Amino acid sequence: MNISVLRVEGFSLVEAAVATALMLIVIAGVFTLVDPARARSPVQLEAADMQQRLRVAADVLVEDLTMAGAGPYAGANAGPLTFWFAPVLPYRQGASGADPPGTYRSNTITLFYVPTTSAQTTLSAPLSAGQLTLQVNPDGCPVGQSLCGFAPGMTLLVFDSSGNFDTFMLAGTTGTSGQLTVNRPGGVLHTRYAAGSSVVQAIQRTYSVKTSSAQNFDQLVSYDGSTNTDVPIVDHLAGLEFEYYGDPRPPSLTRPVSDPAGPWTTYGPRPPAIDSKPTAYPYGENCVFAIDAATRLHVPRLVNLGRGPDPQSLVKLTAAELSDGDAWCPDVAAADRFDADLFRIRKIAVTLRIESAVDALRGPVGVLFRRGGTARDSNRLLPDHEVHFQIAPPNLNLRP
Repeated sequence: MNISVLRVEGFSLVEAAVATALMLIVIAGVFTLVDPARARSPVQLEAADMQQRLRVAADVLVEDLTMAGAGPYAGANAGPLTFWFAPVLPYRQGASGADPPGTYRSNTITLFYVPTTSAQTTLSAPLSAGQLTLQVNPDGCPVGQSLCGFAPGMTLLVFDSSGNFDTFMLAGTTGTSGQLTVNRPGGVLHTRYAAGSSVVQAIQRTYSVKTSSAQNFDQLVSYDGSTNTDVPIVDHLAGLEFEYYGDPRPPSLTRPVSDPAGPWTTYGPRPPAIDSKPTAYPYGENCVFAIDAATRLHVPRLVNLGRGPDPQSLVKLTAAELSDGDAWCPDVAAADRFDADLFRIRKIAVTLRIESAVDALRGPVGVLFRRGGTARDSNRLLPDHEVHFQIAPPNLNLRP
């Protein structure tokens, strides 16, 4: 009789120990990969939020910068605003928090432009500090619209041929007239605008940095020039800078100042007739043109700023050139004067920098972080995001 013996083989203790060790090594490797991924998850979410904030800030600035200087497109005074006054200012202007004349702020810009609107006409009665009632000529206005389409709550721009300009808020209307408030400190109008001065619906926009002391971060804010408060655009702004590039050539006349229709200059307001003195400048002169003593003809008051081989290439305008008041517009006596070199601006370079809103994702102050945080683990560092772009507003680059 044969007896078969069933033999069952298993793992020895040594084999089991080796297998367990291998399994623990594999599991440890998996957790080593998973842990940094978990650490990076909040970083990736915050990075997406930073990119979105940077995109919003850039889009808002690009939209308004592109429109800067757009002027009336109907009537005798149609054309870019740069033929009347400087529509780009490197400081804050308005009813609240306005900067004094001669200010230059690299992180602040004020823009003016006329949107698509039918509210474009001229004054039929003067405007002055004691008479802020709006009355306009109906010529060219929409049929059936009272006060040429101006409505309460609108921002109105009034300007004349001497370089004077002001914005107003239309508080209310009564029949064919309206009551205005001027967008100047204290609501005081320093200029008298004669009948025939241009009046249009307009956009006034100031972009600047505002520090939130309660929350300990900076914001990009927008301001409309009135008594309204600033409107936050994005939080956790780490940097904002504007640089300006301009025409190095002085302005020149393109047609006689006696011609009824312009533009009369390559930029800036046309000079008055040689026997006229509307400002503190001598007869026949204004902030951008003087009278040559020998020829008795108009000559540029501004100098040539050409700094390279190409005399027509744009030059970077310095803070001093845009604020030193070597020629004031409308004149040195005007309370609301501005530097005549601001007429030269043709291109604006912008630097925007956004930081993480989470302190634990920002490292020490340095190249990567404008404002330090508490992060020390390299897997949890989220550097500031920065973007640079340049805008050449079309209405600042139209030479007759």
